[in-house]
Amino acid sequence: MIESSQNHKNTQHIFTGNIYIFHAFDVGDDINLEKIEKSSVVKTVSLPASKYFKNYHRPIGIELANPASSPYCVSCKVHNFGVVSFTYKIPFTGTLESMRKEINSLDFHFFEQSSKDSKVVFDAIKDFVSKSFFYHMRSAYSVFQIDPQPEVINIPTLKENYGGIIASSLRFETETLAEYKKNEILESAIGYFRGDLIIVDSYATFLYDAEYEELLDLFEFANIQQLELHYFDLILDQQLNLIYEGRVGTVPTRAYFPFIGVFAPDPVGFMGKLKADISVITERLEGALNWLVNRIILSFMGCLCKSLI
Repeated sequence: MIESSQNHKNTQHIFTGNIYIFHAFDVGDDINLEKIEKSSVVKTVSLPASKYFKNYHRPIGIELANPASSPYCVSCKVHNFGVVSFTYKIPFTGTLESMRKEINSLDFHFFEQSSKDSKVVFDAIKDFVSKSFFYHMRSAYSVFQIDPQPEVINIPTLKENYGGIIASSLRFETETLAEYKKNEILESAIGYFRGDLIIVDSYATFLYDAEYEELLDLFEFANIQQLELHYFDLILDQQLNLIYEGRVGTVPTRAYFPFIGVFAPDPVGFMGKLKADISVITERLEGALNWLVNRIILSFMGCLCKSLI
């Protein structure tokens, strides 16, 4: 989708890879996945076992009604806690500068495309969604995956020649960032194996890695958890305002409560339930971070062993 006709100069090196864009939409309180699977409203697809969701929170994969209308969508999942998520994969060939120039237009395009795709899915499954509404909130995250070329560009050269472009791309800026800001972003880089590099930022990640598939699952998962945490933050603010105002009445019916069935009129009891629900998310996030740290350590140990042989 992105191509470059620029000369193959040292500063205009041609890279290959993919841009992955994750979108997640909250569409209600909870979704009855079992009834969806038994119905014929959507076509379900098999999914590999998730490292992050337990059996009772495992999503189902579905196929878009008209895949040709969204050719870059490689995954659509429905989660029982009221979320529909999408993964878009856009092949990339060109310079990193050309990638940076296209990022904002791609971001806008798939913001619109994901809205259309999620509306189609929502219309198909809304009868199985409790307190359905399209949509309460959404979240998005991007991953710029570049195929490593260790025989041509090593990690120090990559950071030296292209660090400014990479840093500004992660902030969706078309111009080079200030030196201190660029260095701040690059200093967060993780090099956990020879020739591999990961730079994680708030809205995007740069992956210079040949074995990146498992990391994509991690970022997709984190984007969904971010959506849930935003909701809990909203609900917590609403409930605290009720307590501060001395109001013990129920929250308006349009308010959204992930994982919570019946609202408890006791505000203290409600806060206890909210704490329990948030602990579920933090437990998942801690497990995901532990998995990432363990992978980095194992990769580093493997690299060290090879160097000693």
